[in-house]
Amino acid sequence: MKKFLLLFLSFFAVSVVTAQDTPVPNYRAAAKYSPKNLAKMVHSTTVSPHWLKKGNRFWYAYKTSEGSNYYLVDADKKSKKALFDNVKMAKWLTEITKDPYDAKHLPRFSFKFNKAENAIRFRVTSTEEVEVIADKKEVKKDSTSSKKGKSKKPKLEKKVYHLEYKLGGNGLTIIDNLKKEKEDWKKWANIAPDSSIVLYSKNYNLYWMDKINFKKFIKNEKDSTVVENQWTKDGEENYGYGGGSRGKDNVDKEKDKDKRNGVSGVWSHDSKKFVFQKSDARHIKDLWVINSTGKKRPTLETYKYHMPGEQEYYKSELLIFDIPTKTHVKVPLDTIKQQSISVFRAPRKQSSRDDDFRPSLLLSKKGKVYFSVISRDRKKYDINVADINTGTYKTLIEERFNTYIEARPLILLNNEKEMLHWAERDGWAHFYLYDSEGNLKNQVTEGDYHVANFEGLNESTRTLYFSANGVNKKQDPYYAHTYKINLNGTGLKTLNPGDFTASTSMADSNQYFVSNFSRVNTVPKSEVRDANGRKVMDLETADLSQLFASGYQFPETFKVKADDGITDIYGVMYKPFDMDSTMVYPLLEYVYPGPQTEAVNKSFSYRMDRLDRMAQVGFVVITLGNRGGHPDRSKWYHNYGYGNLRDYGLVDKKYVAQQLANKHKFIDIEKVGIYGHSGGGFMSTAAMLVYPDFFKAAVSSAGNHDNNVYNSWWSETHHGVKEEIDEKGKISYKYKIDTNPSLAKNLKGHLMLIHGDMDNNVNPAGTIRMANELIKAHKRFKYMIMPGQRHGFGNMTEYSFWLRADHFSKYLLGKEATDVDFMYMNLDKPMNK
Repeated sequence: MKKFLLLFLSFFAVSVVTAQDTPVPNYRAAAKYSPKNLAKMVHSTTVSPHWLKKGNRFWYAYKTSEGSNYYLVDADKKSKKALFDNVKMAKWLTEITKDPYDAKHLPRFSFKFNKAENAIRFRVTSTEEVEVIADKKEVKKDSTSSKKGKSKKPKLEKKVYHLEYKLGGNGLTIIDNLKKEKEDWKKWANIAPDSSIVLYSKNYNLYWMDKINFKKFIKNEKDSTVVENQWTKDGEENYGYGGGSRGKDNVDKEKDKDKRNGVSGVWSHDSKKFVFQKSDARHIKDLWVINSTGKKRPTLETYKYHMPGEQEYYKSELLIFDIPTKTHVKVPLDTIKQQSISVFRAPRKQSSRDDDFRPSLLLSKKGKVYFSVISRDRKKYDINVADINTGTYKTLIEERFNTYIEARPLILLNNEKEMLHWAERDGWAHFYLYDSEGNLKNQVTEGDYHVANFEGLNESTRTLYFSANGVNKKQDPYYAHTYKINLNGTGLKTLNPGDFTASTSMADSNQYFVSNFSRVNTVPKSEVRDANGRKVMDLETADLSQLFASGYQFPETFKVKADDGITDIYGVMYKPFDMDSTMVYPLLEYVYPGPQTEAVNKSFSYRMDRLDRMAQVGFVVITLGNRGGHPDRSKWYHNYGYGNLRDYGLVDKKYVAQQLANKHKFIDIEKVGIYGHSGGGFMSTAAMLVYPDFFKAAVSSAGNHDNNVYNSWWSETHHGVKEEIDEKGKISYKYKIDTNPSLAKNLKGHLMLIHGDMDNNVNPAGTIRMANELIKAHKRFKYMIMPGQRHGFGNMTEYSFWLRADHFSKYLLGKEATDVDFMYMNLDKPMNK
């Protein structure tokens, strides 16, 4: 009996220890790092420069736990000064508005520099109420129609102060007390660069006003003397000149049918030509979502939506309108071919960021229209140039590839005698130098690294500035840096070296750039460097003091092998900040398959909702790449999943988890969950169905589970569509893809599906089809509709977080939340109404 008792006690002790191996869900810790709470702990993490037009100067705002400060930087003088003294500004504003301010609590400013760039102007709204000034734009009623009676109580509004501060001055000047005028016309008016004419769309046709009438309209939009001119008469719905209704339900669409709409196009620099891409979508089938919560009655939203494999396709035309003669010519493209067109535009100057007027201009200043054409299967890509007067064109550069072609903007240089073209023709993304006739002069960048973006060009020294990934083989290949190289391919140099990833903003002069840099596990910093890479000055180090005071800890990076045992996979591990070394933790994978990106942070981010915060519930959370993912590596890596868009990344997700569990004893490899949104929703469900004995629980939100009913661009590009030509020369397109619903019978674990019923990006049909097959397969699962929500869940994002926390807590931590209320959503909400 004694031996039996000892054996029983030993077994009981082991059972108790085993029961304590898995942590209890810590909802309080997760609530601490909600987006609302994080906004109180983390403020600015990067410098966003507003470059000025004179000199190499810029201003920026930066917020810390001590409040917001504003600075003016002169890179030439290596100086950084406060734009104004916060203490004095608070004093002046208090004296003028009679509202109290102090240095840490100033109003949110929206600055505009004057033309001389020696003063800033801004508006401040006070709490004082004043009588509303009658709207000058209203047409006055005839005095004989007014009725005698008691005078109405005047309408009141908050008083506005329009102020100016001269840099280095000792006070503020009141310019006026006028509110910023409503500028609803900006929603539709496409103004010529010289302001001589305004183009817009009405009833799907092109209209115009001259400068005089447009000014009259701005002054009084009810002015009956305003002359509007109709240019075209052949426009109709889905084959017109502007006037799209995407995002409107059928009720609003009918109500707004006669309103002016914008017309998107590109101007010649002399304002005499306007290039417009007209698209015929009449034959594209409709898709729908129903808004059940927005109005008194549910309303229908109808929109054109092309799905993969459908034989119909958008037909694109390129029209060049001549402003003086009010005529137009058509670029003679073959509209029978299924292809897409894109017009190259002049890059915008950094110093134009705060301009009120930023017209879209053609790339060429010399009477040429550069444009690209890519085939529907994205295997054929041509760069063309058309004569702006006749529309005749020729092809300059051809790209051909067996998977799919990606592109970047074309760069003109040397008085338009040369071109810089970005391509992945040798398996890596690089720049190539061409002459204006399309003859290759030389490859500018070369090697096993990825050129990401054009940053600047010094034509006098023939120096190219660009960002790239993977140049330094000792670093994470995703880390981006800025480089310079001579156009003859010599002199490659890193301009912001270091073991981090950086984003840059280069001055229009190409003499300086602002570099923001960090890793996921470092404090973000900002600095100014010159075009040779010399550091000019430090700007900021992010204030994370309040975040660290809360108990925050940086995540850990890791590098392992893909399932082939060769390819390097990079990821990040997030742990509970109160991690107990005596416990084992379920593993969660947050996934997004790409291929256009990977959901793996490389720089510090305070957007923790899907990562750090989820770990605090009681999980180890990882994010990682997979073969077929991010384009910032080789073309082979990026295109690995071509033709296998459902399954290509899953085996790497499984194998990496197994490697990490072998290395870290705190990971419970028997309890692996997976979750994601959009493509990640698709991938997380696929993981549950393809490897049902490995992945035990999933939350899949807004997933494109059946890519047959997702948009054709994403599916046909990254999976592939086959172009077939029969003996009569007729072209057809074949598309076949594996879907999640086809594997519904495989489900063993615990799956939750979530979708917004107003999602007009990934239509709810994909998730409904998934649910339908699960029901037919007699499977238990959870299914949640987010009423009135689009693809991103909007104001229900926080609710979706707690749904996810509940699901994984129940099935991986063994603790089910049964309270009706989400207490931690209500905890900080005042119940005073």
